[in-house]
Amino acid sequence: MIAKNWIDAKKQVDKWKSTGLKVVFTNGCFDILHRGHVEYLTDAKACGDKLVTALNSDGSVRGLKGDSRPIQSQDDRAAILNALASVDLVVVFDEETPAEIIKTLIPDVLVKGGDYTPETIVGADTVTANGGEVKIIPFRSGQSTSIIIEKIIKL
Repeated sequence: MIAKNWIDAKKQVDKWKSTGLKVVFTNGCFDILHRGHVEYLTDAKACGDKLVTALNSDGSVRGLKGDSRPIQSQDDRAAILNALASVDLVVVFDEETPAEIIKTLIPDVLVKGGDYTPETIVGADTVTANGGEVKIIPFRSGQSTSIIIEKIIKL
C-alpha cells in the first residue's frame, strides 16, 4: 500500500498496532532497486509483522545525492517498493532526515543498515523513548545504486 500522506500512514500504523502487530520502520532513497535493497528489506520485515518503508522524495534525494539524482521518480520508486512482498506500506517524506515521520508514526522497531551505528541513526531516540527497539542489519558490500550507475556510465 502507498500512503497518500503522513495522516493516512499514521492511521494505518495505529490500526496495525491496535491489533497487536509489531510495526517496523526503515527509510531510504531506493533509487535503482538492487539485490542489496531486496535482502535488506526482507531482513527488516523479519524484525516484526508489518514493514513501513519511508521513501525520500525526489527533492530530498537531490539534496542528499546531487542534481543528477534520483534516476527514477518518487512515484516509480514507491510503486516498485510497494510491489515487494516484504513492504507493507510506503510513505514519502520530503525532509533531509526521517526524524519527523518517525515522531509521527512511532514504530515499534527502527531498522537501518550496517553502515550506521546506534548513535548515528536518526529517530533512534524517539523509538527507544517510546519503548521500541533499534536494529542494525549487516551491510552488504558491493551492492549499491552508485556502483550500478558507474557500470552503466562505462558502457
